Amino acid sequence: MDLFERSAERRKVHQPLAERLRPINLDEFMGQEHLLGPGKWLSQFGAGDSLPSFIFWGPPGSGKTTLAKILAKNAGGALDVLSAVSAGVKDIRQVAEQAAQRRNHYDEKTVLFLDEIHRFTKAQQDALLPHVESGVITLIGATTENPSFHVNAALLSRARVLRMETLTENQLNTVIDTALDNDEKGLGTHGLSLTGDGRNTLLAICQGDARRLLNTLEVAAALTSKEGKKAITQKCVQEAAQSKTLLYDKSGDEHYGVVSAFIKSMRGSDPDAAVYWMTRMLEAGEDPLFILRRIVIFASEDVGNADPGALSVAVSALESFKFVGLPEGVLPLTQAVIYMAYAPKSNAALSSYAKARKIVMEHGSLPVPNKLRNVTSGLSQALGHGKGYKYPHSYSGQYVKEEYLPDKIVGTKIVNLCESGFEQKMQELQKARIDSEE
Repeated sequence: MDLFERSAERRKVHQPLAERLRPINLDEFMGQEHLLGPGKWLSQFGAGDSLPSFIFWGPPGSGKTTLAKILAKNAGGALDVLSAVSAGVKDIRQVAEQAAQRRNHYDEKTVLFLDEIHRFTKAQQDALLPHVESGVITLIGATTENPSFHVNAALLSRARVLRMETLTENQLNTVIDTALDNDEKGLGTHGLSLTGDGRNTLLAICQGDARRLLNTLEVAAALTSKEGKKAITQKCVQEAAQSKTLLYDKSGDEHYGVVSAFIKSMRGSDPDAAVYWMTRMLEAGEDPLFILRRIVIFASEDVGNADPGALSVAVSALESFKFVGLPEGVLPLTQAVIYMAYAPKSNAALSSYAKARKIVMEHGSLPVPNKLRNVTSGLSQALGHGKGYKYPHSYSGQYVKEEYLPDKIVGTKIVNLCESGFEQKMQELQKARIDSEE
């Protein structure tokens, strides 16, 4: 082995396990059968084929970067790699100039792989757009965030978005076995095994992220070898991981997914799921006041007058948390979540406001009927203000049939209560009032 071969071998040894095991072709690639299965268009690109621009959107460790590099390699031509974390407009221009030279002088295509494209500002994305539009650059972007929220519409319209899925447990088990058995790139020469509990803990910690799985496994393997043992135990995996970082970006797509699951669980009267999602948010570092504000909104939007006490419970939980703080403050928060899940449901407040707003926007400022106006002066009395108004307290049951809407929309039904909880009693009371008049 000459000097250059030894140098290359040393570099390979010092590479992280996740990098050494990174697939170099589609045969080695794991998962994403909905994109790469038999007959799928993405698996059919070869040398000389015109590769379109697209954006891979998926969770961490699902293979976005790896797949992009494989496809770029298969299509031939030059591959430039930038990270939106550190790159700027100057880097984009440099790549575009080199791409133009390759195309003009060598008839060679250029594929730009842009990692974390969601971190590019609007100005940076605008700088990239003309080069993608002209075909000088074929863009392959990768993002963990919903491109609809983070990528300019103009750029998005020129790039196909491909959703990538979290790796399944079976696929991750295959990754583990490959890492432990592969002598050339993996840990095969160490003769290590992974206990059942250790494997289960590793799968739970990585949360579908193959890169995190391999990084944790590599550290656990080093700790095990240092102790002179051959079996990687649960304790060793836990020590290697230190603590499980829950997948939850407070400003990203996963944040909105967990919040949505939390709200829908309370709305669906599932206290177990509601408390679970609440705990997921708290343990991932969410601001408890954010959760409490959502509960206050929920108390009116989804419970309403089916249980008028729900709003009091929500506000009390909010005030209690402000008074107590963490960690005990999670108790009134949890109490409120359980209450909301069990409470009868009504969206009358939401639907009534939406309908009233639509009427207001359609008809504008309809005049107040004279009988409903206050008599504030002799002139207003002369104009007929207050004339014909029936004072409810002057009638039996403090009710008298009257029209209170503007003349143009008299008879319009805006509020539709639900047949549950206290709202049912409210309807019965109203019906009794009307019946007594008739």
